[in-house]
Amino acid sequence: MKLTIIDAFDIPDAWYKCISSVLKDGYEWEIKRGSFEGHKRLEFDNVIITIQKPSNRPLVPDIPDGRNIPPPTSMEAVNQYLALLVSPDKGDYQYTYGERIAPQLQKVIQTLKESPMTNQCTIEVGRPEDIDLKDPPCLRLIDIRVRYGKLHFFVYFRSWDLWSGFPVNLAALQLLKEWMAKELGLEDGTLNAWSKGLHLYDFQWGLAKELVKPTSRRG
Repeated sequence: MKLTIIDAFDIPDAWYKCISSVLKDGYEWEIKRGSFEGHKRLEFDNVIITIQKPSNRPLVPDIPDGRNIPPPTSMEAVNQYLALLVSPDKGDYQYTYGERIAPQLQKVIQTLKESPMTNQCTIEVGRPEDIDLKDPPCLRLIDIRVRYGKLHFFVYFRSWDLWSGFPVNLAALQLLKEWMAKELGLEDGTLNAWSKGLHLYDFQWGLAKELVKPTSRRG
């Protein structure tokens, strides 16, 4: 099992570096169960990502001029995903992230106000009964730390679409973190992510290769 460590400046930089890395060293396999059965993935064995300045704008990646590649996401999609993270309304779904996350937010904020150095503020998303779901949650936990006067997030994804999921998920989590930092009177800190299932689907490989051509890198 290969451990990959990505140290990035902002979310777009992390996205680009992860794509470059998985194209080079990703494990290729055919999906037998889960989303897009019958297709192939390039997937990290084990990846840890640290984003030093996740509040840097823009939050979502841009595409260099002259590349015939659609943007992986938009701020409209980010805001829609953020609403799913914080809305307690389950609706007609088996579960929603917001149904699980929203009831814990105020308790976490109150705990951090009382004991900012605690290691106990973990927002649990996964539940034991998720093993019975056809499509169990990808995001499993949001672990929260206050250190050096800043609020830091540590998130775990069991499976994670690198091309279109990664940028919208992290941008929305960053907006949530900024809101929490403001509520706590803290500076915004790092955004850290870990996954044993960060991947590119085979129908995304062509876009990814076009993106990382030597002349295509942003900035």
